[in-house]
Amino acid sequence: MEIAFIFIAWIVLLFLGIPVGFTLLIAGLLYFIMGDWNLIFASGEQLISGIDNFTLLAIPFFILTGTLMNASGITDRIFNFAMSLVGHVPGGVGHVNITASLMFSGMSGSSLADAGGLGQLEIRTMRKAGYHDDFNGGLTAATSILSGIIPPSLNMIIYAALANVSVASMFIAGAVPGILIALALFAMTFILAKTRNYQVLERPNLKTAGQNFLKAFWALLTPVIIIAGIFSGFFTPTEAAVVSTVYALFLGFFVYRELTFKKVYNNIIESFKLTGVVVLMLAAIEFFGQFIAREQVAIKIADAFLGITENPVFLLMLMSLLLILLGTFIEALALLVLVVPVLIPVATSVGIDPVFFGAFVILNLMIGILTPPMGMALFVVSRVGNIPMSTMYKGVLPFLIPIVVVMLLLIFFPELSTFLVDVFNE
Repeated sequence: MEIAFIFIAWIVLLFLGIPVGFTLLIAGLLYFIMGDWNLIFASGEQLISGIDNFTLLAIPFFILTGTLMNASGITDRIFNFAMSLVGHVPGGVGHVNITASLMFSGMSGSSLADAGGLGQLEIRTMRKAGYHDDFNGGLTAATSILSGIIPPSLNMIIYAALANVSVASMFIAGAVPGILIALALFAMTFILAKTRNYQVLERPNLKTAGQNFLKAFWALLTPVIIIAGIFSGFFTPTEAAVVSTVYALFLGFFVYRELTFKKVYNNIIESFKLTGVVVLMLAAIEFFGQFIAREQVAIKIADAFLGITENPVFLLMLMSLLLILLGTFIEALALLVLVVPVLIPVATSVGIDPVFFGAFVILNLMIGILTPPMGMALFVVSRVGNIPMSTMYKGVLPFLIPIVVVMLLLIFFPELSTFLVDVFNE
C-alpha cells in the first residue's frame, strides 16, 4: 500500500503540471516522511553523487552546440543542400525533410531541438509546395526522433551513465537503427506522396547542387569530427562535446559570420536552462531511487515480468508496450532516468545485451514522444508550425507504422544494433 501510495502521489503531481524533477523529489520526501525521517539526510547525498559523473559533462556542451548551430544559419544551409539531393524524388520536400533531419541529427543530439530548429523551416517549405498540414506536421515530428537516436544523442549519453556502459558503444548502437528509421520514413513518404499526387521539385543543375554542398560542407563535418575523434581514441565523448562547441563557434564567427557575442550569450543562457532541467532530473532520480532500492521495486517488477515470460523476444515486446504507454504521458528524458535502473536487471537476467537494450529503450521512448495524447514532439511541432493538435494526431499515425516496424526488427534481430559495436571493439 505504501508503494502504491507513493506512485499514485507522483503521478498526480505529474498531471498537475509540476516539473518532473520536483515531482521525484517530493515523492521521495513523502516516502521518508512516512518511514524513517533520519534516512533523508543519508539519501540526500545522492542528489550530488548522482550528477558527479564526468560523462555527464558532455550534455551541456552538446546542447550548446545545437543552439549555436541554429543561431549560425546552419539549418538553412543543410536544408538547401538536402533539397539539391532529393527534392526531385517523388515525395519531393518530404524527402528533403527526412534528409535534413538526418544531417542535423549528427549535430544537435536532441529530438526537440530538431523539431524546434528545423521544424518551422520544413513546414513552411512543404506548405509552399502544396502539401497538407497533417502530412507536414506528422512527418516533421517523426523525423525529429532521429536526433534522439543517431549520435551524438543526449539520450545515449544519459543511458550510458545510468547503465554504466560505454558512451562510444551506445553511439554506434544507435547509428544503424537511426538509418533504418530514415529509410522506412522515405518509403512511407514516397507512398503517401504518390497517393496524394504531391508536387515534385525540379532537379537542380550541377552548379547549384555544388554551391549548396559547399555552403553546407563545413557544417556537415561536425558529426565526422565527433565520431572520428571518439573512435580514433583522439578524445573521449565528453571531450568531443567540448570540441563540437568550439567548432560551432568557429563556424559561426569565422566561416558563416552570422554569430554575434549577443547571440552566443543568449545561446549560453538557453543551454544553461536546458541543462538545469536535465541535471535536476538526474539528481532527483538518485534520491527517488533510494525509495525504489529500499522497497525492492526493481526486483518486484522483474519478478512480475519474468513470471509472465522468460523468453527475451516476448519480454522485449512487453517492455515495449509498457514504455510506449508510459511515453504517451511522461516526458522521454524523465522516463529514461526512471526506467533504466528498474528494467536493466530484468533484461540482463535473460541475457539481453545492455548496449542493445539501450538502443531498444531509447527507440521506444522516441515512439512515445510521437504518440497521442501527450507526445512532446507533437506539441513542439504544433507550436512552431501553427498546426492544430487534432491535425497533428491524424498526421503522425501513418509515420508511426514504419518506425514500429523498425522497432520490431530490432526485437527479432538485435544484431542490427550491435554488430557494428562488435566490429569496433575487436
